[in-house]
Amino acid sequence: MKLTRGGEYGIRGVLYLAQQEESKVSMLSAIAKAQDVPPRFLAKIFQALAKAGVVKSHRGAKGGFSLARPASEVTIKDVIEAVEGPIHLNVCLAAPGDCSREALCPLHSVWQEAQEQMMAVLGRKNFAELAKAEKQLLLSINPGSTAGS
Repeated sequence: MKLTRGGEYGIRGVLYLAQQEESKVSMLSAIAKAQDVPPRFLAKIFQALAKAGVVKSHRGAKGGFSLARPASEVTIKDVIEAVEGPIHLNVCLAAPGDCSREALCPLHSVWQEAQEQMMAVLGRKNFAELAKAEKQLLLSINPGSTAGS
């Protein structure tokens, strides 16, 4: 599995929203600028995130995006799957029975164990934790700053 640029940008965009006050609506252009992401590409990514219920789209003059649920309830796995679809470490794990070598392959159980562990980590790490960690990193680099504001 290789995370695409879309997946990475989706994670960065959601992290930006997680750093904002709860229910604050952020303009797409501000998110794109802060995260160094092309705005048009981010717009497509955020459409997928909205469809998956990760972010909420707000229309109108003061429109933009906010998290659809608390940052503590949004995981890295949620974002990756919203942008890229189901995560599979190897094609043989996509659906049971899809691989004709499944019963004979000594690697199948290795891929399956690695997949389970990866999914556990991605499903455990939430954006409230990530926003807090980023704020601490920024403060350690620039102790006088007010990171996140």
